[in-house]
This record gives sequence, structure tokens and C-alpha cells, in this order.
Amino acid sequence: MSPPAKDEHDKPGGTLRILFLAPQPFFQERGTTIAIDLLLKALAQRDDTVDVLTFHLGEDRDYPRIRLYRAAPPFAPAEVKPGFSWNKVYCDLFLFRDAFRMVRRNRYDLIYAVEEAGFMAMILGRYASVPYVFDMDSSMAEQLAERYRWIRPVEPILQWLETLPMRGALSVVPMCEHLAQIARRHCAGSVHVLKDVSLLGSRSSGEVEDLRRSLQIRGPMLMYVGNLKTYQGIDLMLESVAKLPARYSHARLVVIGGNDASLEKYRGKAKELGVAEQVHFVGPRPVDALGDYLTQADLLLSPRITGTNTPMKIYSYLDSGVAVVATALLTHTQVMTDEHAALTAPEPDAMADAIVRLLDDPEQRMRLAARARALVKREHSREAFRRSAHAAFSEIERRVAANGLRKRVSAEPEPTEP
Repeated sequence: MSPPAKDEHDKPGGTLRILFLAPQPFFQERGTTIAIDLLLKALAQRDDTVDVLTFHLGEDRDYPRIRLYRAAPPFAPAEVKPGFSWNKVYCDLFLFRDAFRMVRRNRYDLIYAVEEAGFMAMILGRYASVPYVFDMDSSMAEQLAERYRWIRPVEPILQWLETLPMRGALSVVPMCEHLAQIARRHCAGSVHVLKDVSLLGSRSSGEVEDLRRSLQIRGPMLMYVGNLKTYQGIDLMLESVAKLPARYSHARLVVIGGNDASLEKYRGKAKELGVAEQVHFVGPRPVDALGDYLTQADLLLSPRITGTNTPMKIYSYLDSGVAVVATALLTHTQVMTDEHAALTAPEPDAMADAIVRLLDDPEQRMRLAARARALVKREHSREAFRRSAHAAFSEIERRVAANGLRKRVSAEPEPTEP
């Protein structure tokens, strides 16, 4: 759908009128867009009126006072993958074009900008005299430096560029404490952490395959869920399985996720390590069935070796009632402690030892799983997210009013330029 030619809302309806810039395929089942969807639900409950501008790809969503517009470029790519890509850059150009048209034709109290849209909001906010909020879902500088070695010499420059949207923002909304620490150093406004949530229990998944039966697993089942990128530590995990003692040669690792290329790569790796018969790569499964798969395992593994963002799956891991083994890196430790999971050095021997300790101690597995589930209920449930989002936007709204930045002054829409 093209951007509205005029101010199309019948009434302001909510406490804030927001232009929400989401430079992703929305909705698709991936971490950032799931978080966006949760936030839009919270804004609808708050009675805000939101124009969402996103990419041409994805499923529509229908919430009260939330209108979805899609920037559709010519020769639109059929796919935009997570992370940096030239397809994403191309789509961003047309999203910025349509966002510019929308701020010219409509009156907004606030621009809410996700990820790289923060740079667009810097320009649009100055042009239209509208404050903006920067949703910092990741460190783009860190991600690029991890993915492309040739970028590392200029990483300090990229880090400085990344601070620019923070400096001019009314507020920054990071998704984890590590990003919040960066934001607090540069944002003169407020910083509100909106943590991700467990995805379990969101929908009924229906009948799901019995992995033990279909894969003929008769011993302990270890499980990993996620993509098979190098930073996830898949090599480390396979090497750890190879280090398990002979008495656990009947243990099996089930790997859920990955694409054809990564599955082929790691099947080859498992064969090289001599654990091909112990590892089952079953490919992707629906997110709404995640809980049914997790609860079949005896242990859940998160062997991530780089990065600082906490993967969204961790909250579902912790909510599953199954004990977790994870690397003792910031990506995990900013969410959980040894009270909630077995945290281990990112080394094959250390991870193998942690797996064996928990397989040998069912009572400890139960204790860890119970404390982890209590943590999720307290801090990472959908209700906890809703409360945090409402508190953040109430404070943001006060800042808009206190700074005299609110443009709408009556219950009726003001005339706008065509």
C-alpha cells in the first residue's frame, strides 16, 4: 500500500500520533519483527494512533488504530534476509522516500525508528520539527565488524556514526543492557530497555512430531534451535558432542534450524568429527511449535561464541522447563546467572563437562529449569513487556509535552499539505 495522500485518520484516537519506521519485512517470524509486533500491540492497548511504514514483504497485521503502509520499490527483491545486505539498502532508500512524503502530508507527534531507520529519523525529525525515538535492536557496527573482517580497521568510525541517532533522539529504546550502556553514554534524553520475551504459549501449535520416535532416540536428547551462522558456535557444539564420554555415546543432539547450505556444511563437520550418527539436523520448524519441541529435550544448548545481543530464543529456552547449557559470555550473562543455567567457557571440553554434569544430576536440572521459568515470568513475559512498554511511552509522552514538541493541539485533525 502506498503512503496516504492526506491525513486519513478519522480522528486522532490515541494519546500520541506516531510514524513508526520498520525497515524489515513485516510481519515475518524473526526476532526483530516479533519484537515490533509486540510493541505495536502494546501501543494499540495504550490507544496511540500509529502509521507503520515497512518493507513490501511480510504478512499484514490488524490492530486498532494501527495502519500499515508498505514501501514498494521497482524491481522489488523477493527476499530481504536479516542483517546487512544490498537488498536491504535498496529497500531502505524507498522506505526513506515514502517516509519523507508521509511527514510532509501528515502531522505526527513522534517518529519511532527501528535500527537503521534512526538515521532517517534524524533527517525527517529536523525537517518536520518532530521528535524521534531510536529503537536500538543491535549494534550495527559490531555486526558488520563480526561479519566482514576487512571492516574491522574502520570499526571505531562505524561506532561513532552509530552514536549519531542516539545524540539527537528524545529517547533510545535498546533491547538489552549492553546496548543500554552504549545509549546512556550518548543520549541526552531517556533510555528505556524493552527486553525480549518468551515465545512459548502464544498460539496452539497443534500436533507436533515426536522427535524421539521419528529419530529413534533412546538416550538423552540435547537440542539446539536457531540459525547455523558461525557466531552461534555450531562448531563448538559439535566438538563438545565429540568430547562426551563413552557412557553417553547414546546421547543425541537434535539441531532445529538452518538453510540448505549451512545444513550441508555442518553435516560434513559432524562426519569429520565422527559424530554424524549422534547429531540429527532436522531443518527449520514453525515458531509457534517451538515449545512443543523444546519440552522434548533433556538439555537445551546455546553455544554462541560472539556478539553481545541476547538471542530471543534464550527467553523461550528459559521458559521451557528444560535446563539450559550456555556459554558464559555477555550475550547470555546479561540475562541469566548460574542460578538459571549451566554457564560454561566457550571451549569444547568445558561445554562437554557441563553437559555431563547435568545429565548426571536430574535434580539440578529441575532446580535450574524452575528458577529459569520463574525469571521469565517475572521479567520476560508478554505482560512484563506490556508494562515496560506502557511505562516507557508514558514517560516519552511527558517529554514530548514538556518540551513543547507536541504538534496536535485539538481533537480534530489539522489541515495538512497535499
